[in-house]
Amino acid sequence: MSKHDCKLMLALDLPNRESALDMLTKLRGNLEWVKIGLQMYLAYGSDFVREVADMGFKIFLDLKLYDIPNTVASAIKSLKGLPISMLTIHTSGGREMMKFALDAAKETNPDLLLLGVTVLTSFNEDGLAETGVSLPPAKQVEHLAKLAVDCGMKGLVCSPLEIEALRKILPDDVKLVTPGIRPAGSDANEQKRIMTPALASEIGSSYIVVGRPILKAENPAEAARAIIDELK
Repeated sequence: MSKHDCKLMLALDLPNRESALDMLTKLRGNLEWVKIGLQMYLAYGSDFVREVADMGFKIFLDLKLYDIPNTVASAIKSLKGLPISMLTIHTSGGREMMKFALDAAKETNPDLLLLGVTVLTSFNEDGLAETGVSLPPAKQVEHLAKLAVDCGMKGLVCSPLEIEALRKILPDDVKLVTPGIRPAGSDANEQKRIMTPALASEIGSSYIVVGRPILKAENPAEAARAIIDELK
């Protein structure tokens, strides 16, 4: 995969609707994708998603659905008509849950790309062991990624350190969405497993998710353009 295949997503992690819309107004014309997470969605709901889409942005709705198969399927069906292009579910929900989710998406939004979340980056080996998982995090990621693709999933969320390993075991058409990206020279903040946009693109990320380096920049549009240029 060449670097030209990788796109930038903004993680819209801001405290309220007003600050989010103000930021997006500054970024119009400089950015294509926006990730809306659980906090913003619970606070402002589907109307906020439509508002962002009406500004011309493509939406990645990051809800990380995880429940019994029928409930996850019903949740996805409830999003029918919402202008979203990507949605996350937990692969640890198992084969049946993922298949129910895929069927629901196909029925209500055939263009929706479901993204599988494998192991949360907050887990280390001890944390996984406490939940009964004996594999180290990297191996559990690979195990769940292969299960997800076997179920028909066409996209996964992964940390930068997992890109190369997943590219070796997954079909080329599987999309990898990668948080933990920091432009060269920026503050890592609390992120420990980070990578520059250029390197993430070089080793096979399809989409990189960037938050604070854009949100906290003096000129957010200029910061976004610089990252896009780095990807090219």
